[in-house]
Amino acid sequence: MTKQNNKVHYVDNQKFYQEILEHKRKVKEAREQGKEDPRLSNYIGECIWKIANKLSCKPCFINYSYRDEMISDAIENCILYFNDYDPNRGSNPFAYFTQVIYFAFLRRINKEEKNRYIIYKNFQETIVNNGHAGFLVDGDDNHLLSVNLYDNINEFMVKYEKKEAIKKQKRKEQKQGLTKFYEEEKDEQRSPISS
Repeated sequence: MTKQNNKVHYVDNQKFYQEILEHKRKVKEAREQGKEDPRLSNYIGECIWKIANKLSCKPCFINYSYRDEMISDAIENCILYFNDYDPNRGSNPFAYFTQVIYFAFLRRINKEEKNRYIIYKNFQETIVNNGHAGFLVDGDDNHLLSVNLYDNINEFMVKYEKKEAIKKQKRKEQKQGLTKFYEEEKDEQRSPISS
């Protein structure tokens, strides 16, 4: 006895694709008539929301406290880049929008880490380094900030600064590579062609 795969997916890729084709047709008609582009259908919006919601439940994203912001950014990005999806190049809108959502999540995580770094750096500069450490102790000389928390803050800051230094170095190397490429190209144009 063979087992049939009757697994129902949360997004029907074929129906999603057909809805996108229909929407593209409506957009084309509206533009030909000089009208405003029609809104996305509820089904398309629901599919995008389901993909974002389901992807945010993956283990690599589930524990972020700003998961709702990640989902909102992802939906916004999908709507923003909706017209970039070309149904003629492929019939898998699920994969396209999953990638858009994934990278929107990564951008939000980077943005939140940068904000957290700024807050921690400000805390370190104003309270700890400027001699206002007395704010961290109550009247009985009990520390209000646990040593573990301060260590976690420092560990995060060191990790973030290393990551930023690596990114900065990569950008510098790319810029140097482009400069070197353009200089080599100019040298080739200047050198006379020998017969």
